[in-house]
Amino acid sequence: MKLFEYMGKDLFSSFGIKVPRGRMVTDPQEAAKAAQEINGTVVVKSQILAGKRGKGGGIKFADSPDEAGEAASQVLSMVLNGHKVERVLVEEKIKIDKELYLAITVDGSAKKPVIIASAQGGMDIEEVPDEHIVKQHIDITMGVYPFLCREIARRLGLTGQVVKDFNRLLPLLYKLFREKDAELVEINPLVISGDTLIAADAKVTIDDDALFRQKDVPYVEDRTNIEKQAHDLGLAFVELGGNIAVMANGAGMSMGSLDTLSHYGGKPANFLDAGGGTGVDGTAKAIELLLQTNPRVIFINIFGGITRCDDVANALIQVKKVREIPVPVVIRLVGTNEEEGVRIIKENGMEAYKVMQEAAAKAVEIANAN
Repeated sequence: MKLFEYMGKDLFSSFGIKVPRGRMVTDPQEAAKAAQEINGTVVVKSQILAGKRGKGGGIKFADSPDEAGEAASQVLSMVLNGHKVERVLVEEKIKIDKELYLAITVDGSAKKPVIIASAQGGMDIEEVPDEHIVKQHIDITMGVYPFLCREIARRLGLTGQVVKDFNRLLPLLYKLFREKDAELVEINPLVISGDTLIAADAKVTIDDDALFRQKDVPYVEDRTNIEKQAHDLGLAFVELGGNIAVMANGAGMSMGSLDTLSHYGGKPANFLDAGGGTGVDGTAKAIELLLQTNPRVIFINIFGGITRCDDVANALIQVKKVREIPVPVVIRLVGTNEEEGVRIIKENGMEAYKVMQEAAAKAVEIANAN
Protein backbone atom coordinates (compact mmCIF):
# COMPACT_ATOMS: atom_id res chain seq x y z
CA MET A 1 0.00 0.00 0.00
CA LYS A 2 1.41 3.34 -1.07
CA LEU A 3 1.12 6.33 1.24
CA PHE A 4 0.68 9.91 0.14
CA GLU A 5 3.69 12.17 0.62
CA TYR A 6 2.17 13.98 3.61
CA MET A 7 1.47 10.64 5.32
CA GLY A 8 5.03 9.54 4.69
CA LYS A 9 6.32 12.77 6.15
CA ASP A 10 4.15 12.33 9.23
CA LEU A 11 5.80 8.93 9.70
CA PHE A 12 9.26 10.40 9.12
CA SER A 13 8.61 13.10 11.69
CA SER A 14 7.33 10.58 14.26
CA PHE A 15 10.62 8.67 13.89
CA GLY A 16 12.73 11.81 14.31
CA ILE A 17 13.56 12.45 10.64
CA LYS A 18 13.45 16.17 9.87
CA VAL A 19 10.87 17.34 7.31
CA PRO A 20 9.73 20.84 6.24
CA ARG A 21 6.91 22.46 8.22
CA GLY A 22 3.58 22.12 6.48
CA ARG A 23 0.15 20.54 6.37
CA MET A 24 -2.22 18.89 3.92
CA VAL A 25 -5.30 20.85 2.76
CA THR A 26 -8.12 20.22 0.32
CA ASP A 27 -9.19 23.72 -0.72
CA PRO A 28 -7.54 27.04 -1.66
CA GLN A 29 -8.77 28.89 1.48
CA GLU A 30 -7.11 26.36 3.76
CA ALA A 31 -3.98 26.57 1.62
CA ALA A 32 -3.85 30.33 2.19
CA LYS A 33 -4.27 29.78 5.95
CA ALA A 34 -1.51 27.20 5.99
CA ALA A 35 0.80 29.60 4.16
CA GLN A 36 -0.09 32.32 6.69
CA GLU A 37 0.91 29.99 9.53
CA ILE A 38 4.24 29.23 7.87
CA ASN A 39 4.77 32.97 7.22
CA GLY A 40 7.15 32.75 4.31
CA THR A 41 7.63 31.36 0.83
CA VAL A 42 5.82 28.04 0.54
CA VAL A 43 5.60 25.13 -1.85
CA VAL A 44 2.18 23.84 -2.91
CA LYS A 45 2.54 20.16 -3.81
CA SER A 46 -0.09 17.94 -5.37
CA GLN A 47 -0.74 14.76 -3.41
CA ILE A 48 -1.18 11.84 -5.79
CA LEU A 49 0.16 8.29 -5.77
CA ALA A 50 2.40 8.87 -8.80
CA GLY A 51 5.68 10.53 -9.62
CA LYS A 52 6.82 13.26 -12.04
CA ARG A 53 4.58 15.84 -10.34
CA GLY A 54 7.05 18.65 -10.83
CA LYS A 55 7.39 18.05 -14.57
CA GLY A 56 3.60 17.94 -14.85
CA GLY A 57 3.10 21.31 -13.15
CA GLY A 58 1.83 19.78 -9.92
CA ILE A 59 4.33 21.63 -7.70
CA LYS A 60 4.18 25.41 -7.44
CA PHE A 61 5.85 28.09 -5.30
CA ALA A 62 4.12 31.01 -3.61
CA ASP A 63 5.47 34.10 -1.84
CA SER A 64 2.26 35.03 -0.01
CA PRO A 65 -0.94 33.43 1.35
CA ASP A 66 -2.92 34.81 -1.60
CA GLU A 67 -0.46 33.29 -4.06
CA ALA A 68 -0.61 30.00 -2.14
CA GLY A 69 -4.40 29.98 -2.44
CA GLU A 70 -4.19 30.66 -6.17
CA ALA A 71 -1.54 27.98 -6.63
CA ALA A 72 -3.66 25.49 -4.71
CA SER A 73 -6.68 26.36 -6.85
CA GLN A 74 -4.67 25.62 -10.00
CA VAL A 75 -3.19 22.37 -8.70
CA LEU A 76 -6.51 21.09 -7.33
CA SER A 77 -8.03 21.44 -10.80
CA MET A 78 -5.41 19.18 -12.38
CA VAL A 79 -5.38 15.57 -13.49
CA LEU A 80 -1.75 14.39 -13.26
CA ASN A 81 -0.62 11.09 -14.75
CA GLY A 82 -4.25 9.93 -14.74
CA HIS A 83 -4.80 10.93 -11.09
CA LYS A 84 -7.23 13.69 -10.14
CA VAL A 85 -5.62 15.98 -7.56
CA GLU A 86 -7.88 16.12 -4.48
CA ARG A 87 -5.43 17.41 -1.87
CA VAL A 88 -2.25 19.45 -1.70
CA LEU A 89 0.58 19.78 0.80
CA VAL A 90 1.50 23.36 1.71
CA GLU A 91 4.94 23.48 3.28
CA GLU A 92 7.83 25.84 3.81
CA LYS A 93 10.34 26.32 1.03
CA ILE A 94 13.68 25.19 2.36
CA LYS A 95 17.16 26.36 1.43
CA ILE A 96 18.76 23.75 -0.85
CA ASP A 97 22.54 23.44 -0.98
CA LYS A 98 22.57 19.97 -2.54
CA GLU A 99 20.10 17.17 -3.34
CA LEU A 100 20.82 13.53 -2.48
CA TYR A 101 18.85 10.31 -2.93
CA LEU A 102 18.34 7.76 -0.16
CA ALA A 103 16.09 4.70 -0.01
CA ILE A 104 15.75 1.32 1.67
CA THR A 105 13.89 -1.47 -0.07
CA VAL A 106 13.90 -5.27 -0.30
CA ASP A 107 16.33 -7.04 -2.62
CA GLY A 108 14.37 -10.18 -3.43
CA SER A 109 17.35 -11.90 -5.03
CA ALA A 110 19.56 -11.39 -2.00
CA LYS A 111 16.64 -11.82 0.43
CA LYS A 112 17.90 -8.80 2.34
CA PRO A 113 17.04 -5.13 2.73
CA VAL A 114 19.24 -2.90 0.63
CA ILE A 115 20.22 0.73 1.05
CA ILE A 116 20.30 2.67 -2.23
CA ALA A 117 21.88 6.11 -2.22
CA SER A 118 23.20 8.68 -4.64
CA ALA A 119 24.89 12.05 -4.42
CA GLN A 120 22.78 13.06 -7.43
CA GLY A 121 19.18 13.18 -6.17
CA GLY A 122 16.19 15.03 -7.58
CA MET A 123 13.75 14.69 -10.45
CA ASP A 124 16.02 12.81 -12.86
CA ILE A 125 17.25 10.11 -10.48
CA GLU A 126 16.35 7.42 -13.07
CA GLU A 127 19.00 8.84 -15.39
CA VAL A 128 21.86 8.63 -12.87
CA PRO A 129 24.43 6.08 -14.11
CA ASP A 130 24.79 2.87 -12.08
CA GLU A 131 28.38 3.69 -11.20
CA HIS A 132 27.11 6.72 -9.27
CA ILE A 133 24.61 4.67 -7.26
CA VAL A 134 25.63 3.28 -3.86
CA LYS A 135 24.04 -0.05 -2.93
CA GLN A 136 24.65 -1.70 0.39
CA HIS A 137 22.80 -4.74 1.77
CA ILE A 138 21.77 -4.80 5.41
CA ASP A 139 22.41 -7.81 7.64
CA ILE A 140 19.16 -7.88 9.61
CA THR A 141 20.90 -9.55 12.55
CA MET A 142 23.15 -6.49 12.89
CA GLY A 143 21.03 -3.65 11.49
CA VAL A 144 22.47 -0.34 10.35
CA TYR A 145 25.58 -0.04 12.45
CA PRO A 146 27.76 3.14 12.63
CA PHE A 147 30.48 1.80 10.36
CA LEU A 148 27.94 1.19 7.60
CA CYS A 149 26.64 4.78 7.92
CA ARG A 150 30.15 6.23 7.76
CA GLU A 151 31.02 4.12 4.73
CA ILE A 152 27.95 5.23 2.78
CA ALA A 153 28.49 8.86 3.80
CA ARG A 154 32.07 8.62 2.52
CA ARG A 155 30.93 7.17 -0.83
CA LEU A 156 28.39 10.01 -1.13
CA GLY A 157 31.16 12.54 -0.58
CA LEU A 158 29.61 13.97 2.59
CA THR A 159 31.82 15.99 4.92
CA GLY A 160 31.69 17.88 8.20
CA GLN A 161 28.52 18.12 10.29
CA VAL A 162 26.41 16.61 7.50
CA VAL A 163 28.15 13.28 8.10
CA LYS A 164 26.99 13.33 11.73
CA ASP A 165 23.45 14.11 10.63
CA PHE A 166 23.57 11.28 8.06
CA ASN A 167 24.80 8.89 10.76
CA ARG A 168 21.77 9.91 12.83
CA LEU A 169 19.24 9.77 9.98
CA LEU A 170 20.03 6.44 8.30
CA PRO A 171 19.37 4.22 11.37
CA LEU A 172 16.09 6.08 11.95
CA LEU A 173 15.01 5.39 8.36
CA TYR A 174 15.86 1.70 8.78
CA LYS A 175 13.96 1.61 12.09
CA LEU A 176 10.89 2.97 10.30
CA PHE A 177 11.39 0.46 7.47
CA ARG A 178 11.40 -2.49 9.89
CA GLU A 179 8.79 -1.38 12.40
CA LYS A 180 6.24 -0.37 9.75
CA ASP A 181 6.75 -3.47 7.56
CA ALA A 182 7.69 -1.27 4.62
CA GLU A 183 8.59 -2.51 1.16
CA LEU A 184 10.10 0.86 0.34
CA VAL A 185 11.08 4.04 2.16
CA GLU A 186 12.49 6.66 -0.15
CA ILE A 187 13.66 10.25 0.28
CA ASN A 188 14.17 12.07 -2.99
CA PRO A 189 15.46 14.61 -2.66
CA LEU A 190 17.24 14.36 0.66
CA VAL A 191 18.32 17.97 0.94
CA ILE A 192 21.52 19.29 2.47
CA SER A 193 20.45 22.62 3.97
CA GLY A 194 23.40 24.13 5.79
CA ASP A 195 24.61 21.43 8.18
CA THR A 196 21.26 19.66 8.25
CA LEU A 197 19.64 16.93 6.20
CA ILE A 198 15.92 17.44 5.46
CA ALA A 199 13.54 15.00 3.80
CA ALA A 200 12.02 17.22 1.11
CA ASP A 201 9.88 14.35 -0.21
CA ALA A 202 8.67 11.03 1.16
CA LYS A 203 7.65 7.81 -0.52
CA VAL A 204 6.56 4.96 1.74
CA THR A 205 5.05 1.65 0.61
CA ILE A 206 3.75 -0.76 3.26
CA ASP A 207 3.62 -4.53 2.66
CA ASP A 208 -0.07 -5.35 2.04
CA ASP A 209 0.30 -8.66 3.87
CA ALA A 210 1.40 -6.83 7.03
CA LEU A 211 -1.40 -4.25 7.14
CA PHE A 212 -3.27 -6.27 9.76
CA ARG A 213 -0.62 -5.34 12.34
CA GLN A 214 -0.14 -1.73 11.20
CA LYS A 215 -3.36 -0.40 12.67
CA ASP A 216 -1.90 3.08 13.25
CA VAL A 217 -0.96 3.55 9.59
CA PRO A 218 -3.75 5.29 7.63
CA TYR A 219 -5.32 3.04 4.98
CA VAL A 220 -5.01 4.29 1.41
CA GLU A 221 -7.02 2.71 -1.38
CA ASP A 222 -4.59 2.83 -4.30
CA ARG A 223 -6.49 0.50 -6.65
CA THR A 224 -8.49 1.83 -9.60
CA ASN A 225 -12.23 1.18 -9.78
CA ILE A 226 -11.76 -1.76 -12.14
CA GLU A 227 -8.93 -3.14 -10.00
CA LYS A 228 -11.26 -3.01 -6.99
CA GLN A 229 -13.97 -4.89 -8.92
CA ALA A 230 -11.44 -7.54 -9.91
CA HIS A 231 -10.20 -7.82 -6.33
CA ASP A 232 -13.78 -8.38 -5.14
CA LEU A 233 -14.06 -11.23 -7.66
CA GLY A 234 -10.84 -12.75 -6.37
CA LEU A 235 -8.94 -11.97 -9.58
CA ALA A 236 -5.46 -10.50 -9.91
CA PHE A 237 -5.77 -7.44 -12.14
CA VAL A 238 -3.52 -4.46 -12.79
CA GLU A 239 -4.20 -1.68 -15.30
CA LEU A 240 -1.21 -0.92 -17.54
CA GLY A 241 -2.38 1.72 -20.02
CA GLY A 242 -2.01 -0.04 -23.38
CA ASN A 243 -4.69 -1.04 -25.91
CA ILE A 244 -4.66 -4.87 -25.85
CA ALA A 245 -6.76 -6.34 -23.02
CA VAL A 246 -5.21 -9.55 -21.74
CA MET A 247 -6.68 -12.53 -19.89
CA ALA A 248 -4.61 -15.61 -19.09
CA ASN A 249 -4.61 -18.37 -16.51
CA GLY A 250 -1.85 -18.15 -13.96
CA ALA A 251 0.57 -15.36 -13.12
CA GLY A 252 3.36 -16.90 -15.18
CA MET A 253 1.14 -17.29 -18.23
CA SER A 254 -0.12 -13.74 -17.79
CA MET A 255 3.42 -12.38 -17.59
CA GLY A 256 4.39 -14.47 -20.60
CA SER A 257 1.44 -13.04 -22.51
CA LEU A 258 2.53 -9.47 -21.73
CA ASP A 259 6.11 -10.18 -22.76
CA THR A 260 5.04 -11.86 -26.01
CA LEU A 261 2.71 -9.02 -26.95
CA SER A 262 5.49 -6.53 -26.23
CA HIS A 263 7.89 -8.63 -28.32
CA TYR A 264 5.62 -8.18 -31.33
CA GLY A 265 5.24 -4.45 -30.71
CA GLY A 266 1.98 -4.52 -28.79
CA LYS A 267 0.93 -2.53 -25.72
CA PRO A 268 -0.91 -4.55 -23.04
CA ALA A 269 -3.78 -2.71 -21.38
CA ASN A 270 -3.72 -4.82 -18.24
CA PHE A 271 -2.55 -7.90 -16.38
CA LEU A 272 -5.45 -10.27 -15.61
CA ASP A 273 -4.89 -13.67 -14.08
CA ALA A 274 -8.16 -15.64 -14.28
CA GLY A 275 -6.60 -18.98 -13.46
CA GLY A 276 -7.09 -21.44 -10.62
CA GLY A 277 -10.45 -22.85 -11.73
CA THR A 278 -12.31 -19.53 -11.98
CA GLY A 279 -15.22 -21.30 -13.72
CA VAL A 280 -17.65 -20.12 -16.40
CA ASP A 281 -19.33 -17.31 -14.46
CA GLY A 282 -16.10 -15.98 -12.99
CA THR A 283 -14.38 -16.04 -16.37
CA ALA A 284 -17.36 -14.27 -17.96
CA LYS A 285 -17.10 -11.52 -15.32
CA ALA A 286 -13.40 -11.24 -16.07
CA ILE A 287 -14.17 -10.68 -19.75
CA GLU A 288 -16.74 -8.05 -18.75
CA LEU A 289 -14.00 -6.25 -16.82
CA LEU A 290 -11.76 -6.27 -19.85
CA LEU A 291 -14.50 -4.65 -21.94
CA GLN A 292 -14.66 -1.78 -19.43
CA THR A 293 -11.11 -0.83 -20.36
CA ASN A 294 -12.17 -0.02 -23.98
CA PRO A 295 -9.37 -1.99 -25.66
CA ARG A 296 -8.80 -2.33 -29.39
CA VAL A 297 -8.59 -6.11 -29.10
CA ILE A 298 -8.94 -8.77 -26.39
CA PHE A 299 -6.23 -11.44 -26.16
CA ILE A 300 -7.18 -14.59 -24.24
CA ASN A 301 -4.29 -16.98 -23.65
CA ILE A 302 -5.23 -20.26 -21.94
CA PHE A 303 -2.96 -23.21 -21.23
CA GLY A 304 -5.60 -25.34 -19.58
CA GLY A 305 -4.81 -27.19 -16.39
CA ILE A 306 -7.19 -26.59 -13.50
CA THR A 307 -8.76 -23.98 -15.75
CA ARG A 308 -10.67 -25.88 -18.46
CA CYS A 309 -10.70 -24.76 -22.08
CA ASP A 310 -14.42 -25.52 -22.46
CA ASP A 311 -15.19 -23.33 -19.41
CA VAL A 312 -13.32 -20.42 -20.98
CA ALA A 313 -15.06 -20.95 -24.33
CA ASN A 314 -18.48 -21.13 -22.66
CA ALA A 315 -17.71 -17.97 -20.67
CA LEU A 316 -16.89 -16.06 -23.83
CA ILE A 317 -20.08 -17.27 -25.53
CA GLN A 318 -22.07 -16.43 -22.39
CA VAL A 319 -20.89 -12.82 -22.60
CA LYS A 320 -21.64 -12.66 -26.34
CA LYS A 321 -25.23 -13.77 -25.70
CA VAL A 322 -26.00 -10.93 -23.29
CA ARG A 323 -24.06 -8.06 -24.82
CA GLU A 324 -22.18 -6.99 -27.88
CA ILE A 325 -18.43 -7.43 -27.81
CA PRO A 326 -17.39 -4.42 -29.91
CA VAL A 327 -13.76 -5.46 -30.46
CA PRO A 328 -12.08 -8.53 -31.96
CA VAL A 329 -11.22 -11.38 -29.60
CA VAL A 330 -8.09 -13.43 -30.28
CA ILE A 331 -8.08 -16.65 -28.29
CA ARG A 332 -5.48 -19.35 -27.82
CA LEU A 333 -6.72 -22.59 -26.27
CA VAL A 334 -4.51 -25.52 -25.32
CA GLY A 335 -4.83 -28.10 -22.53
CA THR A 336 -7.65 -29.56 -20.46
CA ASN A 337 -10.81 -30.13 -22.55
CA GLU A 338 -9.12 -28.42 -25.48
CA GLU A 339 -11.12 -30.22 -28.18
CA GLU A 340 -14.44 -29.26 -26.60
CA GLY A 341 -13.34 -25.66 -26.09
CA VAL A 342 -12.16 -25.31 -29.68
CA ARG A 343 -15.40 -26.86 -30.95
CA ILE A 344 -17.49 -24.32 -29.00
CA ILE A 345 -15.41 -21.44 -30.31
CA LYS A 346 -15.64 -22.58 -33.93
CA GLU A 347 -19.39 -23.26 -33.77
CA ASN A 348 -19.79 -19.61 -32.80
CA GLY A 349 -17.86 -18.35 -35.79
CA MET A 350 -14.52 -17.71 -34.12
CA GLU A 351 -11.02 -19.10 -34.47
CA ALA A 352 -8.92 -20.63 -31.70
CA TYR A 353 -5.15 -20.57 -31.99
CA LYS A 354 -2.93 -23.37 -30.72
CA VAL A 355 0.38 -21.48 -30.57
CA MET A 356 0.72 -18.47 -28.26
CA GLN A 357 3.13 -16.58 -30.50
CA GLU A 358 0.79 -16.76 -33.48
CA ALA A 359 -2.16 -15.57 -31.42
CA ALA A 360 -0.17 -12.74 -29.84
CA ALA A 361 1.14 -11.57 -33.21
CA LYS A 362 -2.43 -11.52 -34.55
CA ALA A 363 -3.66 -9.50 -31.57
CA VAL A 364 -0.88 -6.94 -32.07
CA GLU A 365 -1.62 -6.76 -35.81
CA ILE A 366 -5.28 -5.97 -35.11
CA ALA A 367 -4.49 -3.43 -32.39
CA ASN A 368 -1.98 -1.58 -34.52
CA ALA A 369 -4.29 -1.56 -37.55
CA ASN A 370 -7.27 -0.02 -35.72
